[in-house]
Amino acid sequence: MKKPCEAKKLDLPGVRAMLEKARGREYWRSLEDLAETDEFQELMHREFPRYASEWEDGPSRRNFMKLMGASLALAGLTACTRQPTELITPYVRQPEELVPGRALFFATAMPLGGGATGLLVESHEGRPTKVEGNPDHPTLGACDVYAQASVLGLYDPDRSQALTFENEIRSWGAFLSAIKDAMTEQKAKGGAGLRILSETVTSPTLADQMQALLAPYPSAKWHQWEPAGGHGAAGGARLGFGEPVHTTYDLTGAQVIVSLDADFLGSGPGWLRYARQFSAGRRVRDSQMEMNRLYVVEPMPTPTGTKADHRLALRAADVEQFAWSLAAAVGAETGGHSATPNAAFDKWIGPIARDLQKHRGSSLVMAGEQQSSAVHALAHSMNAALGNVGKTVFYTEPVEAKPVDQVASLQELAKDLDTGAVDVLLILGGNPAYDAPVELGMAARLKKAALRIRWGSYDDETSELCQWHLPAAHYLECWSDCRAHDGTVTIMQPLIAPLYGGKSVHEVLSMLAGQPERSGYDIVKGYWNGKHAGADFEHWWRKCVHDGVVPDTKLAAKTVTVRAGWAASLPAAAAPSGLEVVFRPDPGVYDGRFANNGWLQELSKPITKLTWDNAAIMSPATARQYGLRGADLVESMADVVELEYKDAKLRAPVFIQPGHADGSITIHLGYGRTRAGHVGNHVGLNAYQMRTAAALWQDSGLKMRKTGDQYMLVSTQNEHAMDTRRHLVERADIEEYRKNPKVIEEDVAPPPRGLTLYPGFPYQNYAWGMAIDLTACTGCGACLVACQAENNIAVVGKLEVHHGRHMNWLRVDSYYHGDANKPEIYNQPVPCMQCENAPCELVCPVQATNHSSEGLNDMVYNRCVGTRYCANNCPYKVRRFNFFLYQDWTTASLKLQRNPDVSVRSRGVMEKCTYCVQRINRAKIDSEKEDRKVRDGEILTACQQACPTEAIIFGNINDPKSRVSGMKAQKTNYGLLADLNTRPRTTYLAALRNPNPEIGQG
Repeated sequence: MKKPCEAKKLDLPGVRAMLEKARGREYWRSLEDLAETDEFQELMHREFPRYASEWEDGPSRRNFMKLMGASLALAGLTACTRQPTELITPYVRQPEELVPGRALFFATAMPLGGGATGLLVESHEGRPTKVEGNPDHPTLGACDVYAQASVLGLYDPDRSQALTFENEIRSWGAFLSAIKDAMTEQKAKGGAGLRILSETVTSPTLADQMQALLAPYPSAKWHQWEPAGGHGAAGGARLGFGEPVHTTYDLTGAQVIVSLDADFLGSGPGWLRYARQFSAGRRVRDSQMEMNRLYVVEPMPTPTGTKADHRLALRAADVEQFAWSLAAAVGAETGGHSATPNAAFDKWIGPIARDLQKHRGSSLVMAGEQQSSAVHALAHSMNAALGNVGKTVFYTEPVEAKPVDQVASLQELAKDLDTGAVDVLLILGGNPAYDAPVELGMAARLKKAALRIRWGSYDDETSELCQWHLPAAHYLECWSDCRAHDGTVTIMQPLIAPLYGGKSVHEVLSMLAGQPERSGYDIVKGYWNGKHAGADFEHWWRKCVHDGVVPDTKLAAKTVTVRAGWAASLPAAAAPSGLEVVFRPDPGVYDGRFANNGWLQELSKPITKLTWDNAAIMSPATARQYGLRGADLVESMADVVELEYKDAKLRAPVFIQPGHADGSITIHLGYGRTRAGHVGNHVGLNAYQMRTAAALWQDSGLKMRKTGDQYMLVSTQNEHAMDTRRHLVERADIEEYRKNPKVIEEDVAPPPRGLTLYPGFPYQNYAWGMAIDLTACTGCGACLVACQAENNIAVVGKLEVHHGRHMNWLRVDSYYHGDANKPEIYNQPVPCMQCENAPCELVCPVQATNHSSEGLNDMVYNRCVGTRYCANNCPYKVRRFNFFLYQDWTTASLKLQRNPDVSVRSRGVMEKCTYCVQRINRAKIDSEKEDRKVRDGEILTACQQACPTEAIIFGNINDPKSRVSGMKAQKTNYGLLADLNTRPRTTYLAALRNPNPEIGQG
């Protein structure tokens, strides 16, 4: 066997030459796949994942005999592991509404980053185990990874479990006594020494409390800081309109969309609604042949970029130059600014401008949250010039209770701390000691406040610097309210009593106001009673809590006009020099607040598929220029570089990303925590150490040098790889499809149905199947975390993921097509195919895997003895083997999180997707009670229910009127590896694109 140093290596110039000679459709999962390196070929054709053996020092006859002897001796036991004894305590008096084994659902919402996701939370005997989207909420029933993983955060044993003073446990009474004297002293001074620092506040009740609390303290100051907030959007509104306004979009009528570094299909307030609206405009069926068109300009590929009909990789600073050129071309206000000619995008400007003008009133220009104020103002100006205002773009009053320049607000607080003006500092959430701009030095400055009080979920970097730490209640443990991106309010209700004695922010402020006896329920209900007084209030209140939506709270549209001459005062944008550094919130841990969530740490992130880390992400050309190598396929070791920006230096591993802009380095925020908890401590690098107030999101002047060291990065992109020369991803341009609707069907026709030795199965009642629309899928990852939460899937850790032992039952593969510097990117979710002619079933020696009467490929866990023959025989590589005891059987709080409808697997068994058979059986029982058949749409698999774009449809294919039958009847429907004649029940609708003929495929 060749050693890694002797194998065929990744030759980027050779890859480029290969692509220039390529003809027809050629897809690749990574640069190693494209170059057909020996490592990738060996990885793809392995019988089992790398390092699959249980011994790490190589096989031996002695080890083999020991393991085989143990396997044979314990073949009748499950996984060779004794599960811990569990004691059952019966109810003394069971609540009337509670039926054991029957889950209840309660409406609430999860606030995050100035917006909120409407939720329906599943509760089993008083313990929430799963969250789903609320279809009555403006988020339209969709969910993101943060909401799905929040239930794990609820039961996190590392959450703060006690109120402390100087690291010693105290009572709430002791805190009240201490704070009473301080507040009395501040009242005498008019609050001159009182400062409150919070995150962005969208809660009407909290805003009202803050105003009431500060009324007796006229000299007190309320500051806000949201490290991942859209600061450029607020500045753009002030620049373009002269006042703070909030922008919302309606994509249902948008035929042409231009994204200026706006990942509106993967992040930001409102993205769940926008993703659903956008995908509806691309859903081509045999009777509907129209679809919208999307142009994306961005530095690093995003979920939005994967759906672009034309994607242009530009440095973040060049996006502003692009915006100036496009604004001038569509006739928008530019103040006489002339954009610097740029060969990278000049040929794009004319075709895009003509396309926008052709669709006046049905087009849309969107600016990214992390882009500059000038880009946002230009987007407003273009939408106004194109007649889009009031049709696809709307303006309202700000969703925030107190819209401020948060950077300036934090700088003002730092100045007051330096002058000794702060006697009492109350920090409500957030983590400024970790995530504030580096030059402010908040970790040192916070100590200058005489009395420091921190209310938070974790005893983290900021709590460490405060005398008082107050444990915060989780959003599933308290009463509150919050606004969605369009202003619609949700009453948040608790699903469980506070596990660790935490208090809500409303209760803490009530204590400071001298009313410690008021509960969160009384505070929230009292506020709304004042807003909706009347005899019907109790009925109104109960309906609002039940529905999860307060009616008539959506913010009304506001008429605003772009200021004439707004652009004339702006200086010409300076041409960037040198390398550019780009900061972005992490798709998994966000701004760092979810660093201790194992599901999000192990999530295969969109595009990069990195887990348990962040990195310096760059293009192949930039890596080649600096002589750098990314993580290889054998040991996953990547070169480490030293990044220098301003006065800060940071060491980071290299990750090479096809489609990334040249001359730009992207680093995700949220890592490098030191007090996150046992899961998130010392994971990745802290990019906040390089982030300044003057350049929160991007800036030029970065220096990079190779250190000679290496670091292990783990990406699942090449794990479970199938042969990309086969029919995996099918795509077509809409014009091609209009001319020949059978173009996909002819390309992947399976063998004749009778050409098999399998006996065939009769399906008298139900035959379950799934169809996945690749045109709609953005690869956001919501389905992955939803599946993990629903099916009690274990976290295995970075090293085990590196060994190829990732346990997720569902994966989302990314495929590239075209030039490595500007490839098209396609997303393909891959669950178990539930094959009719299942290769796994015939090879199991104990019949642990078998065919059900409804077409499911079932797993009987207590039969499995771990031979793994089924995984070896599966061409789709969708089976996962429990190599070790990954589940935590000892932490009491984590036991409460698990879904009781799904068994918790132990070591030594094979597991995989089951189409959420527990949900199927629940619906069948309900239908049998009512003497009817299961209705179409009554069963939603976990992945289907979470999907923001409704790309996944499940149902009974015996019913010709079902949605899934309708999708499978489309001419774009095809089976994965259909030529193997496995007859998969999960099929795909080919990805369709709508390119502009003027630009072509460039």
